[in-house]
Amino acid sequence: MKLCFAGSNIFTVNKKEMVRVSRALGDPTRLRIYESISACDAMFCGQIVEKYGLTPGTISHHLKILGDAKLIESHREGQFIYSRALPKTIRDYGSSLARIAGNRIAPKKKSRRRTPAAE
Repeated sequence: MKLCFAGSNIFTVNKKEMVRVSRALGDPTRLRIYESISACDAMFCGQIVEKYGLTPGTISHHLKILGDAKLIESHREGQFIYSRALPKTIRDYGSSLARIAGNRIAPKKKSRRRTPAAE
């Protein structure tokens, strides 16, 4: 039996950061945008607008929330603003979630694949 003590800190990141990341990724559109940005080195706003068919203002709003949660960072190159994922934030967030769950990992389901019988 594991005893819990009030005030024990199980978070890699602070609770405010946990809430900020959870809220940022809790929106389905932002989650898809984050997945797209994470899948490549960087994306500029126009690519995201084209991919999701949303207005530049809407994309900008979502990027700001992802940036405030430190999930992405943006930089300007000429007329384009590029965004790239910050993997450390999501790693720290995942570690904190694992600690909340007591580092319990669900057992893998055994494969029911049949092996050919020896002839």
